[in-house]
Amino acid sequence: MIISMYKGYEHTIVITNRMLVQGDFFQQMEKVIRLHPHAVILREKDLPDDAYEVMAEKLLKLCAAENVKCFLHSRVLAAKRLGCSRIHVSVPFLEAMGEDKREQLRKDFEEISVSCHSMEDMELAVKSGASQIILGTIFETECKKGLKGKGVEFVREVCEKCPVPVYAIGGINMERLPIIMQAGAAGGCMMSGFMRL
Repeated sequence: MIISMYKGYEHTIVITNRMLVQGDFFQQMEKVIRLHPHAVILREKDLPDDAYEVMAEKLLKLCAAENVKCFLHSRVLAAKRLGCSRIHVSVPFLEAMGEDKREQLRKDFEEISVSCHSMEDMELAVKSGASQIILGTIFETECKKGLKGKGVEFVREVCEKCPVPVYAIGGINMERLPIIMQAGAAGGCMMSGFMRL
């Protein structure tokens, strides 16, 4: 079977969503982090900055203990305060910054992850210093019901032109992981699969 080529979770990125967790969020995250995914992105976009920072501090410690990368989602000041060298942002976030602030972002962070939905997004992200791309939405997904996935061919087209690793998002599971990797992706992002593991 094709999936046997990819053992373990080293090609996956965990996207957090505490609302999907049954039970304690940090206990769930401990379990997930012990699987040694490529990285974790602490999403939790609805949280106010102070609550997000408290959560981020705990999660960064859990990730550090297992040597798993952790990206904070758009909270640049929290990341700097906590000494986190990885940030995840969107293309609109980058566009709103202007070139001077994008230059500062490149200085402040070792790794910059950027959500992209088109070839143009990818090009701007790379120009802005992205070290990885999160490319979506590839398959229809529960959290964006009714939004048609862009499909594997879209992954292939972007990966052929993208100089940094691309991680597909949207309806990705362990069965689909080999399919997107054969199209050139470095791996895939999963939310519900990890939050309900």
